[in-house]
Amino acid sequence: MSEIRLHVDQPLAPGQAVALSQDQAHYLVGVMRLAVGDPVLLFNGRDGEWRATLAAAGKRNAIATCEARTRPLHLPPDLWLLFAPIKKARTDFIVEKAVELGVARILPVQTRHTNSERIRQDRLQAHATEAAEQCGATFVPEVADLQPLARLLAQWPEDRRLYWCDETALGQPATLTPATGPAAILIGPEGGFSTEEIAKLRARPNVTPLSLGPRILRADTAAVAAITLWQAACGDWR
Repeated sequence: MSEIRLHVDQPLAPGQAVALSQDQAHYLVGVMRLAVGDPVLLFNGRDGEWRATLAAAGKRNAIATCEARTRPLHLPPDLWLLFAPIKKARTDFIVEKAVELGVARILPVQTRHTNSERIRQDRLQAHATEAAEQCGATFVPEVADLQPLARLLAQWPEDRRLYWCDETALGQPATLTPATGPAAILIGPEGGFSTEEIAKLRARPNVTPLSLGPRILRADTAAVAAITLWQAACGDWR
């Protein structure tokens, strides 16, 4: 059985005792039936991945002791994902796949045609953490709270290229020219961007329209396709 990986918000170092949360203790002891002396992998997004053993194993309280670092911290490329939230399960899918594919930050945005007016930021952040635990990542990207796209664009850093997945470019080749530097990908809502939003995006000098090929993609599929294109051309897949 593969070793269990857990994200913790505590320092990791040789001999460091790490008190696990009640939920983590219940999972390890009550669900996975681990006992004192069994191994577990820990990471905190700063110190890499560490092999630890359970020094105390109760269903409500558990302590793991770090032994040795198994992998150094590996940060994803400086890529942000901006997307308009959709139905709950499909929003969860976008967050999960963004973590697996490798992004540094996830920013839900409110557009004219966004279906959701609010999100559970804490739930999505927990979902990102679970995805990192499952896929072997040593870093968990921040999931920001929902904010209006117009406000985000007004504060947009000049040095960060924004690749806007433009549905009006349907049918054009899905290519992305290799480039360096900070970047972001913007995925629109199911109803598409409004005329005003399109005009604002086209007016910005650091926005690059991006086609995703000859077929109309659902928002969650578009997020996976766009991140894959960027990672293959500009990211750490090369």
